[in-house]
Amino acid sequence: MSTSSAPVEIGRVGLTVRDLTRTADYYRRLLGLATLQSDGSTMILGAGDTPLLELRSDPAARQSSRREAGLFHTAFLMPARADLGAWLRHVAQAQIPVTGASDHLVSEALYLDDPEGNGIEVYVDRPRETWMTDDGTIRMATERLDIDDLLAAAGPAYVEAPEGMVIGHVHLQVGDVAQAEGFYRDRLGFEVKAHYPGASFLSTGGYHHHLGANVWNSRGAGVRTYPSTGLAELELRADDAPYQALVARLGTDKPTDPWGTEIVLTRKAS
Repeated sequence: MSTSSAPVEIGRVGLTVRDLTRTADYYRRLLGLATLQSDGSTMILGAGDTPLLELRSDPAARQSSRREAGLFHTAFLMPARADLGAWLRHVAQAQIPVTGASDHLVSEALYLDDPEGNGIEVYVDRPRETWMTDDGTIRMATERLDIDDLLAAAGPAYVEAPEGMVIGHVHLQVGDVAQAEGFYRDRLGFEVKAHYPGASFLSTGGYHHHLGANVWNSRGAGVRTYPSTGLAELELRADDAPYQALVARLGTDKPTDPWGTEIVLTRKAS
């Protein structure tokens, strides 16, 4: 897949939730994720043996606001367009509400919210060679998604998360885009690949984006207060050399962004 050659990519997303059972059931029903670990207070869900979501139960956590910094959405990347088409047919048959659908030129995407208000994107990439403009930049847009054409490409019935599904990117709500670039670009080494009004898209390895940072709902947001629902931590998985360089530069493998979100740096499996 298009993100797999990146030196640093998204690993696992940790969410604090009030109702662990209800939230886990939703992701299993929505995406066919498997339960990889569970101890009653924490549950790890994944595709195959790859962990993707860590759900942490805290019934007393404050409900996070749409106006504060934190998670905009977690984006699950399907291995192939046939998988996304089959998943869309599954969602329609299961009558799971979808909140949006877009053609971003680099990808085709659909949007939902989990029972606790955490945003979700499910998408497939277009071929990498179609992303670039003549000057070498990546052109992204938000246009109407051709639902009928996507359904026509559907593979066999969607039963479980396909092997190779990953979290392709995570989109964050931040208080200031320039400050976000100062952390994710200047400290963590991501490249800015594109801008929308009020948003920046960053990646490594030439991907269109592993991280989005926007102020559409959260302009001027301050440091997050805990315990609260929503994004608890974001794992970034790095090749060995980038991992060592990042930890040496930062002095830690658990840096915190300007709004209090903990980033966990790990090595990719060899």
